[in-house]
Amino acid sequence: MSLLRRLSGSVTGTAALNLLFFLLYYLYLWLVVDLHLIYHGGGIVVSFPVFYRGWEFFRGTVPLPGGLVEYVSAFLGQFFYIGWAGALVATVQAWLLWLCTASIVRNASGRQVRWVCFVAPILLLIPYARYIYPFGIAMGLLAAFGFVCLYMGATLKRRPTDMLVFLALSIILYVVAGGAYLLFMVVCGIYELFLRRRTTLGITFLLSVPIVGYIVSVAVFKVSIIYVFSDFMPRSYEIDTTKLTVTYVLYLLLPITLVGLWPAELLRRSKVMLPGQTSAVTVRPKTSKKNRQSSLGQFITLSVKKVAGMFAPLLAIVTGVLVAYFCHSSSLKTQIAVNYYSCNRMWREVLEVAARYPQNKFINHAADRALYHTGRMTQEMFAYGQQPGALMLSAESAQPLGYWRLFDTYIDLGQMNLAESALVLLTDAYGERPIFLKRLALINLIKGDTGTACVYLGALSRTLFDAGWAKGYLERIERDPNLSTDKEVQQLRSMMPVIDRDFESLKENIFLDLLARNKHNRMAFEYLAAFYLLTNQLDKFVGNLEHLNDFDYAGIPRVYEEGILLYAYTTKKKFEVPGREISVESRARFERFIGAYIGRYGANKMMALNEMSRDYGDSYFFYYVYGPSGVKK
Repeated sequence: MSLLRRLSGSVTGTAALNLLFFLLYYLYLWLVVDLHLIYHGGGIVVSFPVFYRGWEFFRGTVPLPGGLVEYVSAFLGQFFYIGWAGALVATVQAWLLWLCTASIVRNASGRQVRWVCFVAPILLLIPYARYIYPFGIAMGLLAAFGFVCLYMGATLKRRPTDMLVFLALSIILYVVAGGAYLLFMVVCGIYELFLRRRTTLGITFLLSVPIVGYIVSVAVFKVSIIYVFSDFMPRSYEIDTTKLTVTYVLYLLLPITLVGLWPAELLRRSKVMLPGQTSAVTVRPKTSKKNRQSSLGQFITLSVKKVAGMFAPLLAIVTGVLVAYFCHSSSLKTQIAVNYYSCNRMWREVLEVAARYPQNKFINHAADRALYHTGRMTQEMFAYGQQPGALMLSAESAQPLGYWRLFDTYIDLGQMNLAESALVLLTDAYGERPIFLKRLALINLIKGDTGTACVYLGALSRTLFDAGWAKGYLERIERDPNLSTDKEVQQLRSMMPVIDRDFESLKENIFLDLLARNKHNRMAFEYLAAFYLLTNQLDKFVGNLEHLNDFDYAGIPRVYEEGILLYAYTTKKKFEVPGREISVESRARFERFIGAYIGRYGANKMMALNEMSRDYGDSYFFYYVYGPSGVKK
């Protein structure tokens, strides 16, 4: 009984460490990586799948080779939308890979090589930590591992029908998981050739790989043989270097492991074979009954087993922690997170991130939008990082990453045609993601094209998490096709310019067009003023201030006062806004700035930098002198 209790304690300790590994795995994906950011994408995640409810999408996906795994992967991947649920799905997938690997290695060699079981889960942490979507590739891998387990279980008794079992499973796996069947066939061939010593069968399996693929693809599914050897397999033209490397290692894991077990298996067999024997016999040294029952011997044996059993999960936990720490890209997380906050109008979170990353152009752009929507752009604009190209991402405005950051800004401004063009290009590049469908539906409702809007709303109504929003608008269109009572639609409709600009006209023209259409477009006015300040076009800036009286500003906003004072100082021209006075505080601060910068430092920028950044780093004065480094200190 004592022996059984100790053995049970050893198993329990190992199981507890295995559980701890996957608990930490789950918490890391949920709380550190935050998988709902991978769902959002932010222009960085490029391979997230599309999924629609209903028979049409099912019928168009599942009948193709690999369609079932693709369909299931796309469905489960949608749960990344809910961070904790996505982390659970990804963790369960990693656990199933661990379980299948353990079963395959044990069946192949009769021993537990526990550390190998953790390799696939740990490798999958790398792309997740770098905000790459590996779930679909891993699902194809899991299907192949599962079918290897089925084959091993079905052929334990070495029947003549094993070849038929292999062929049947190969064809089924090809239908279910596409090109992942190649891994299944190679692993089964290595297993039979090296570990079960059925040479003829193993060689036949390996030689049948291209034959089965050709017959099934060309004769049954009428697809190219190239498709067979690429689907669900590593493809450098579709995935980046990190995902490609991890995928190759994952696919080579089982073949290398089984080949590596072969020498150990030969050695084990040679030790138990006596001269003249034809089968293995275990030779045990003769020991007395007293020695066999020695409590000291039992204790040592159990201690060794316990330590050996716990070594693999402990090593896996340490390795997983190191991989998670060194591979996690906090910069990518920040970029996706700030775009997620911006798209969901979480302005406080945007500004918190922007205060920590003043030199990132994309974050600067999101901060400007957040400042406008919180009514702080004209007061605190230069308390956050600014650079000339950030306001409308002029250098990136015709690139996919720029489109992703700009479409909401265009919608807010009223530039619906620019927003629609950006979203159509994004849909071509990234697929029919719900965030694009939602914006395209809204844009067409604003433009009065309800027919096109209903197409997007219809597609959106078949998604998992945005169907309610889409169905709500479809019901409202039935009652009121013009949406005359929808304040957001009517307001944005009134802001649309008459002139249709393109991505090459991103200077002040897009703002001037908007103001010509609606002089009360406050965002267009503030963005135009910001554009002139950021590019130091002070003459155009003061010429634009005639629009101040079209809005309900109390006096002259602080940032505008600083621009006026610099204009008057640099041009020696007096400028006044009719009916408004520059505050005493702004005049006094400007005089102190000039006194310090010119009087004490003789306009030496380097010598004055520390004091200027400390006392004036949140002002336009500092930005005008020092450029993109104008941030609050």
